Amino acid sequence: MIDLISHTGNDMSIFMKKTLVQIYEVQQPAEADAIIALGVDHIGSVLLTGEFWKVTSIKETVQTIQRFGAKSCLIPLFNDPQTVFHALDYYLPDFVHFCEAFPIFAENTATVLKKYDALITLQVAIRDRFPQIEIMRSLSVPQQGAMQEKEVLNNILSFTRLMAPFSDWFLIDTIIGDQYAGQDQPVAGYVGITGEVCNWEMAAEIIKQSPIPIILAGGLSDKNVYDAIFQLQPAGVDSCTKTNAVDKEGKPIRFQKDLKRVKRMVEEAKRADCALAGSLINTNKKMLKQ
Repeated sequence: MIDLISHTGNDMSIFMKKTLVQIYEVQQPAEADAIIALGVDHIGSVLLTGEFWKVTSIKETVQTIQRFGAKSCLIPLFNDPQTVFHALDYYLPDFVHFCEAFPIFAENTATVLKKYDALITLQVAIRDRFPQIEIMRSLSVPQQGAMQEKEVLNNILSFTRLMAPFSDWFLIDTIIGDQYAGQDQPVAGYVGITGEVCNWEMAAEIIKQSPIPIILAGGLSDKNVYDAIFQLQPAGVDSCTKTNAVDKEGKPIRFQKDLKRVKRMVEEAKRADCALAGSLINTNKKMLKQ
């Protein structure tokens, strides 16, 4: 690193770490096209039910994303293996993203192991059948001020160690509710689309210890994504609710993005990357002088 500084002067590009920007929920090809033009790297779509998993517009969206050089992510809000296999064969996304809300407090050991065994079995089968499709797994992280933070963090870290060998990416998202139960979430049984920020101290430790790349989600927008990247340095940042269009009452509209918000988020992510690169150069220049 020191040798690079001595040869590049003020050129920050060689030190620049690009933080990926991921945007959910995009269900139409025209919207995907517009978002790609803003510099978004990963674009996610959602399959709402196992009964109606075949949606022509979503298939066209996935194809548009891939045709113009971004990566497509697909969240199935179901986990029946055969239905998942049919969906992956039909859409052929770059990533499949599973976001079940797993327990962050200790439960009956036999019950927990049964839940985890089903998740692992499915992911192993996907890797065998679709080796070209990467697997993203959500991690449920509570908001600031949660009870028993040390216990919760240890449980999450145990889950990451368990799931990492069968996953390519983790995504940290915010879980809500008094007991952080799956049924308390906006979509029962699944973590996400809360629009709420998770405990960043806890998230930072998970990012530090994870053996695979982590994307940070949970209430991110152009207002806080700079701080999130600068402080936590995740592999990527994700937004859904805070980049949605809003109705007359200011409530987010699902499946409709606000392109201005998306544009500002991408710009703030780039600004954070530049700031981090500058910080790295300054740190290493100080090392040269010692």
